[in-house]
Amino acid sequence: MNIDISLVIPLYNEEDSLAELTTWIKKVCDSKNYKYEILLINDGSTDNSWNVISILSKENTNIKGISFRRNYGKSAALNVGFEHAQGDVVITMDADLQDSPDEIPSLYDMIIKDGFDIVSGWKKDRKDPLSKTIPTKLYNAVTRRVSGIKLHDMNCGLKAYKSEVVKNIEVYGEMHRYIPVIAKWSGFDKITEKAVVHYARKHGVSKFGLERFIFGFLDLFSITFIVKYAKRPMHFFGSLGTLMFLISFLFLIYIGVDKLFLNKGAKLIANRTEFYVALTALILGVQLFLAGFLGEMIARNSPKRNVYKISHKSNLDE
Repeated sequence: MNIDISLVIPLYNEEDSLAELTTWIKKVCDSKNYKYEILLINDGSTDNSWNVISILSKENTNIKGISFRRNYGKSAALNVGFEHAQGDVVITMDADLQDSPDEIPSLYDMIIKDGFDIVSGWKKDRKDPLSKTIPTKLYNAVTRRVSGIKLHDMNCGLKAYKSEVVKNIEVYGEMHRYIPVIAKWSGFDKITEKAVVHYARKHGVSKFGLERFIFGFLDLFSITFIVKYAKRPMHFFGSLGTLMFLISFLFLIYIGVDKLFLNKGAKLIANRTEFYVALTALILGVQLFLAGFLGEMIARNSPKRNVYKISHKSNLDE
């Protein structure tokens, strides 16, 4: 059976929200005659979430559940959900009832009718405390600057994807924050956003603290490096190494010319601060080049060194 929409919903300790959320989704999808599936990914919950999922899946065959033995994080839950999703459009949302299933039809139309690869929700009127909204604005500003993707709310859990997108990307660690970035660098650049309704949390507590913003920036630099330089690490490390060598060379030229021609009575070269700056830069340059060589050796022996994303083929035997 062809499925129009797969709803991938990661959750951790959300037993009080699941029945209301799935009923709401069913009402919306039935009103539009969508063929749909709801994938509830239980990320090692310690409450009664899995028992609730088991009951709901027996009452509604469109509801499917997957449970981790322990808490692996949202990225792992999304990645497993993407692997099992069968719909033409994959929509993700949080299980805490802060995302509105009423947005499903418009998100679906923007993928199917308007031809976007990704539609990201924008919680324009966010129902969260300032301790979350202010750091989020800073985080999004930096991410826009680094990635070049003009989204106001990169980390919004409510997103819609063309099926081809989620089948061609891998989400791991804490990289769920940067799925649009990963997708763009995989060749899916038709990315837009839609202002969505955001509700105050009805049950439970937030599972994320302020530390996620620190880790988020580190993850941004990680994914930027991996995507841009994974197949050519020497370009990154070699460029920095060359810069260090240049700094060392210029300092050595300066102190050598100064000692030999300009100020013969100056201190010995080995007693000058500039000499140790030059020596430190030289050592750093050597280390960076060694890191580049090691990275190249690893990249050249990687089984994925010649794996590329292909969008279309013509007159080729499969």
